[in-house]
Amino acid sequence: MTGYVVDFLLVAMLVIGFTAIMGVTLNGIGERLLSHKRRNEFVVRSNRNQEGWNKVGGKKK
Repeated sequence: MTGYVVDFLLVAMLVIGFTAIMGVTLNGIGERLLSHKRRNEFVVRSNRNQEGWNKVGGKKK
């Protein structure tokens, strides 16, 4: 019974790990192939939204 549980947990971890790695890999490939000009669309929008905000935290100079 212990062997079954160990095997089950190993297979479960491999399936979850493989799924996570494939998701990250395919997302990166999709962004590079399909995004073209819109690669930094959300970064640019966020930076535009944050223009003029005061810096908070860190050490005072």
